[in-house]
Amino acid sequence: MNNTNQKTNPQPIKWDKGGEIWGARNVPRDLQSPDILVPPDTDHGTMPNLKYAFADSHMRVEHGGWSREVTIRELPASKTIAGVNMHLEPGGVRELHWHKEAEWSFMIKGKARITAINPDGREFIDDVEAGDLWYFPSGIPHSIKGLSEGCEFILVFDDGAFSENSTFSITDWFAHTPKDVLSANFGVPEESFDLIPKHEVYMYQGEVPGPIVQEMATHPNKSVNIPFSFKLMDQEPIVTSGGKVRIVDSNSFKISRTIAAALVEVEPGGIRELHWHPNQDEWQYYLEGQGRMTVFASGGKARTYDYQAGDVGYVPFAMGHYVQNTGDKPLRFLEMFRSDHFADVSLNQWMSQTPPHLLKEHLHLDDLFIEKALHKDKRPNVKF
Repeated sequence: MNNTNQKTNPQPIKWDKGGEIWGARNVPRDLQSPDILVPPDTDHGTMPNLKYAFADSHMRVEHGGWSREVTIRELPASKTIAGVNMHLEPGGVRELHWHKEAEWSFMIKGKARITAINPDGREFIDDVEAGDLWYFPSGIPHSIKGLSEGCEFILVFDDGAFSENSTFSITDWFAHTPKDVLSANFGVPEESFDLIPKHEVYMYQGEVPGPIVQEMATHPNKSVNIPFSFKLMDQEPIVTSGGKVRIVDSNSFKISRTIAAALVEVEPGGIRELHWHPNQDEWQYYLEGQGRMTVFASGGKARTYDYQAGDVGYVPFAMGHYVQNTGDKPLRFLEMFRSDHFADVSLNQWMSQTPPHLLKEHLHLDDLFIEKALHKDKRPNVKF
């Protein structure tokens, strides 16, 4: 490459190809996406954008916290899943509400108290912390409240067209119900509703709740049979030479019937191997580190994208891809699917169980590759 300043002033120059950018540009953006500025020679054809940064999302700032979302509006390829990043201050509350879509969540940092009730009238209250999950099926009313240190989490919904700004909120319903109807419904005077909010509150600053045992003691109803929360970090990971993964779907988290996920950690120099998913699109959220992914779309089309913490990645159904750690620290990200089960097909595994002569006819591979790279072991379905 005929440019010695790629780390400070990157240019679209590759050997004797390309040239400098003389016009307006955004250098920090170019530094974040080196494989877009100077694509690998293996990239080819027209592909949809498969990357969006939460940093580019509109921030909804409220008393008690903030939220921002990435939906099909921000990332048009993301048809199956939408995501919301949310922060609650200590005592901050995401008000009582419900959705048409199911909600799956991963707690990034801090602690929160979640509440819900199922159609049988059974209650659910739990305190969740970093690494914990929750899942509320569509139509299940719930709330989230920050505990003493506050919290931040990623919410995932099983419809790319979902928006956090169009949920069913209790304050919104009260504000749009005549007072005489409220009076008749609850059997109290109309004056009881003189101070209700005149519009949706969405999020507010409340008091930090006391110990959960005190709150549970005030609710005599029996708890739900299938819990809405799950302690992912208590699950033993699948460990390989280049990283580890924890997989969670309806087999382990029974209530999670429309979202399956994997928490992946790739060590420096490691790679989430070449693979594809035979059941659904993949929605990714990058938690830590930096990496790159090439997506193979068939028909001679492929595109490479660079990701860092806070980015969303997307892989349309059945497209081949890998995720490589390009930094000097562990790369951690979530893979999520609109499905009740996790499934992937490893290129290594497929080839290792294909007759060697057939592979040689296709790819002109030598015997050393066949023997050592493919048949040295029976490779697990999830590896690095």
